[in-house]
Amino acid sequence: MMHYLAPEQGCAPKDQGAAEGRGLIAVAGLGYSAYVAKRNMRSKEKSPVTSEPAGPPILVIEDDPNIAGLVARYLENSGFQSVMASDGEEGIAAVRRHNPQLVVLDLMLPKLDGWEVCRALRRESDVPIIMLTAREDEMDRVVGLSMGADDYVVKPFSPRELVERVKAILRRARPSDATASLDKPLCCGPLVLEPEKHKLTRDGKQVTLTPSEYKLLHCLMASPGRVYSRSELLARLYENGEAVIDRVVDVHIGKLRQKIESDPSNPALIRTVHGVGYRFDEDAGKG
Repeated sequence: MMHYLAPEQGCAPKDQGAAEGRGLIAVAGLGYSAYVAKRNMRSKEKSPVTSEPAGPPILVIEDDPNIAGLVARYLENSGFQSVMASDGEEGIAAVRRHNPQLVVLDLMLPKLDGWEVCRALRRESDVPIIMLTAREDEMDRVVGLSMGADDYVVKPFSPRELVERVKAILRRARPSDATASLDKPLCCGPLVLEPEKHKLTRDGKQVTLTPSEYKLLHCLMASPGRVYSRSELLARLYENGEAVIDRVVDVHIGKLRQKIESDPSNPALIRTVHGVGYRFDEDAGKG
């Protein structure tokens, strides 16, 4: 039995009728373990010259082999490696084993759901995370972002768009060497941000940030005292103009305060300018 997915129309429900002759990708209806084993075997059979990896892989944690296979195919066609995991526990183990450069994480997973996987990863890693879900509720997106996800994609989705979101997040997470080498450490109050190392310390202790949190903090610390509107900060986070809700900035600022403020409920470093946005206190740590 063959299942068909239309790559240009997003990950739509399985459609076995009228698929012939329309250029749809066919994926064998195998059990997930057999599917992954067969795919891995094909990878091992490739010539080392033609399959040289370009950095760490993208990890796809998805229990539907059709969706996982399609996403992996598009990632690999764009020059990425891909690794797949079919449940939450396997996904966490795969992050530790493969050290991926990004995780595509489905929320509805067996054993551990996507929420629990995200919490577990954020306790030990700042790897970028794109959440996949069939739920369209705005609050789910806010909760996902507040837990440390960097982006949120609702099914059905376009695999091509997903790959572009992966590329955009990786660009934001890794400034170009030419730019980073010119950046000097930023010292404000108890914080020291080292762009060249992509590292933050507070009172000498390293603080782990997600790529989005790092982007926001770098922007604010680079111009202490300047007030940034939410729209300006959104533009820094989503340089390609992706449509997102304004509350995304508030969510990330809240998470930042939990990590860098002595009293997050009474912040002294990142100040709210009511009706406008946020600023980093240029007098932080003085006196």
